[in-house]
Amino acid sequence: MNIVVCVKQVPDTWAERTLRPEDSRLDRASVDGVINELDEYAIEEGLRLAEAHEGEVTILTMGPDKASESIRKALSMGADKAVHVIDDGLAGSDALQTSAVLAQVLGRIGFDLVILGAESTDARMGVMAAMLAERLGVPQVSLASKVEVDGTALRIHRQRDYGYDKVEASLPAVISVVEKINEPRYPSFKGIMAAKKKPVETVTLADTGLDAGQVGLAAAATEVVSFANRPPRQAGTVVKDEGDGGTKAAEFLAGQKFI
Repeated sequence: MNIVVCVKQVPDTWAERTLRPEDSRLDRASVDGVINELDEYAIEEGLRLAEAHEGEVTILTMGPDKASESIRKALSMGADKAVHVIDDGLAGSDALQTSAVLAQVLGRIGFDLVILGAESTDARMGVMAAMLAERLGVPQVSLASKVEVDGTALRIHRQRDYGYDKVEASLPAVISVVEKINEPRYPSFKGIMAAKKKPVETVTLADTGLDAGQVGLAAAATEVVSFANRPPRQAGTVVKDEGDGGTKAAEFLAGQKFI
């Protein structure tokens, strides 16, 4: 089974994130980059499926040179190889453009199953799996909390308020996973050393066959029109209970239109 896991490097969740004044893009250079948390669950699920079905896991990343750090971590977890899409012309690409680039690469390297985290912590759009499936012309099964593969049959559990739905599709397919699906493994020392020898293919914009005018900030279909720093937090209101605390609290909540 040929499994491709799409991985995105994002700013550390615990770091203070800001937008760049010159182009309203997220300032990624000023903070540490890490693998998107949900993508770690996708990597783990890919490894488990590969182990169960004698498959191979390829990591696919689009990003600057700094993203190679996340690629190496994914390889140290156990993935077999990686493809790094890197080109200055891709800077500022939105989800539509990113999906076009990744779909071109996926079509070239081939796949039985593409796995992604349900969303990224820097954008939280949750649309990449659907966009890739549409561009590739294959089924999409989303928000999987359990994945089973039997031949060309793919079955997932999708968590719902009342329990879960069972969703079926046939391979090749694209799936997105949630954090309840597994517990990602930690890279071992042996895995870290082995990752240094695993192949990483570099792909440029020209290699994808897409025109430079189709990608990048200038051609993006979405943009940040304006932004402002969050105002400082105001002091709270203290309600002193002198026998009428409940009434005062209710009046405050009503004034804020909470009740």
